[in-house]
Amino acid sequence: MNQDSFAEGHSVIHRIDPRLRLVGAVALAVVVAVSYDFTTLITALALSLLLALMAQLDLRTVIRRLLAPILFLLLLWAVLPWSFKGESFLTWGLITLTRPGITLCAQISLKTIALMVTFMALLATMTVDTLGHALNRLRFPDKLVVMLLITFRYLFVIEQEYRRLLRAMKIRNFQPKTNLHSYRTYAYLIGILFVRASERARRVHGAMICRGFSGKFFSLREFSPHPWNGAFCFFITFSLILLIILEWVV
Repeated sequence: MNQDSFAEGHSVIHRIDPRLRLVGAVALAVVVAVSYDFTTLITALALSLLLALMAQLDLRTVIRRLLAPILFLLLLWAVLPWSFKGESFLTWGLITLTRPGITLCAQISLKTIALMVTFMALLATMTVDTLGHALNRLRFPDKLVVMLLITFRYLFVIEQEYRRLLRAMKIRNFQPKTNLHSYRTYAYLIGILFVRASERARRVHGAMICRGFSGKFFSLREFSPHPWNGAFCFFITFSLILLIILEWVV
């Protein structure tokens, strides 16, 4: 399974310094998160789509990764419009849809999709190890960077171990049911998974110590200057100023 599918590319975004992309994504996220005007949010969505176009993201993959947040948004649309107090917008039998509830759902939807697409364009286009080293170059604590890199690496190892144990249970003709035996079996599965994860962690830690690990990962990659870095800084600065003007000035 390729977890860094967007990281493989030669687009304009891929050539930009990862530190600039990280700072730009955080800055856009902060401004969009505190914005409520629909003109601002629609502009933010348009900017995120432009970034996705610049990053040459595969449309089907983008839509597939948006399915989970869209399902969450559908739950909000199913609950908030009639449970949020305020001026009535539409009455259908015993159900009354309120204008503030619909407005809030629309704002949350625009923010969520805009931020998700922005993060896919700016952050998902770099590998996790590149993200970790970019955080380190931005003076984030070494321990947090190491935790990020190791967690990402061994989450998939634990997932493989879980699938192996699950296959062993199925080979032994285990059929999950709503009874005490099934609950006890899953409890054993989780317990064994934690025990094996702990054992692997000790082995990995010992191997790292033997190889001279001192609490910090080093990267041979240098974030060299690129002509597109200046253009990207101008684009992000212009976008932030535009969103701020639309939200708080106009």
